Amino acid sequence: KVLEKIISLPIFPDVEYKNNAPIEYIPDEFIDKFFIATKAQSIHCNTLRNSNLKVVFTPLNGTGNKPIRRILKEIGIEDLVIVKEQELPDGNFTTCPFPNPEIKEALSVGLEYCKREKPDLLLATDPDCDRVGIAVPSDNGYVLFDGNTVGALLTDYLLSERSELGNLPQKPVVVKTIVSTDIIFDIGKKYNADVKECLTGFKYIGQIIRELEEKGEENRFIFGFEESYGYLAGTHGRDKDAVVASMLICEMAAFYKAKGISMIQARENLYTKYGYYTTVSESFYFEGESGMHIMQNIMSKLRTEKIDKIDNVTVSEYIDYKNDNTGLPKSDVLSYKLENGTKVIIRPSGTEPKLKTYCFAKCSSTESSLAMCNELLIAVKKILGV
Repeated sequence: KVLEKIISLPIFPDVEYKNNAPIEYIPDEFIDKFFIATKAQSIHCNTLRNSNLKVVFTPLNGTGNKPIRRILKEIGIEDLVIVKEQELPDGNFTTCPFPNPEIKEALSVGLEYCKREKPDLLLATDPDCDRVGIAVPSDNGYVLFDGNTVGALLTDYLLSERSELGNLPQKPVVVKTIVSTDIIFDIGKKYNADVKECLTGFKYIGQIIRELEEKGEENRFIFGFEESYGYLAGTHGRDKDAVVASMLICEMAAFYKAKGISMIQARENLYTKYGYYTTVSESFYFEGESGMHIMQNIMSKLRTEKIDKIDNVTVSEYIDYKNDNTGLPKSDVLSYKLENGTKVIIRPSGTEPKLKTYCFAKCSSTESSLAMCNELLIAVKKILGV
């Protein structure tokens, strides 16, 4: 009977109830202020109107269609091709079963457009438009950039260009999560930036912004990101935002294009300057209640049976974010730094029944760095017994 009563309730309350209830529609004035605040994070928007940057954009049948099109139009990106099959909201995601820009399959329709349209950039926002993924042209078709690459490129672009223009604040702040690339420390050092690390979850980046505000230093915040394709510039938000991120990605691509630099070359220039950083991550699923116990037992075993070596390389620094005094909130995360400069982080997901591992390396080439990460991952799998 209770179920029948729930099912019989109207999807929307009647007009009289809506008029008396604390329900409001967001006014256009508020939305306009959001775009003003977003556009304020642009560095070169007034000089990009003749950049001729061509973009293919897919909102993956989510909410990004209108806001992304509006902000790109406002900064002068006019050659914009929309992926029609994924333009309108569709909760069934019929052309994109897994609408996550981290997954290559999610961009498959957009990549087909790229074959015909030959854009400078493929842009894909996730359904709630807080994360964004990109693909760029290379000699071998279109290549996807991961979240660490985009985060590093944006960090370098924002710091270098604001420094060049003379509007970079004293001791600028950049924030990264503990599982995001360490190249940010090298970039930050070049521009005397205070690089802060936080736990996974954008709420922790928002918390750092709040702490800066409380000291009247919010203007020091330049950029925050996590490797899972979430980025934020400016203090108008407290969460990752694909609108400001898409604007800055397109602006950065147009800026480099005007200098005759492709995004592939921009990435290579970054690695040449700071080193070839690579991250390889993999998740291991443990379904059901028994799976939760298995993950707990694995983490407990790792804590009691201290690991001295990984892939025959000595562990030089071990951090237990649950029990050690790290200055961060307690979290079920273990970090191992090795003598050869590599690093491994292991943590259970906070939202899914899976154990996540991250392997980090820095070498003299992408190939050698990637090989080192893959070797680390094999060794970690043996340790975990998966």
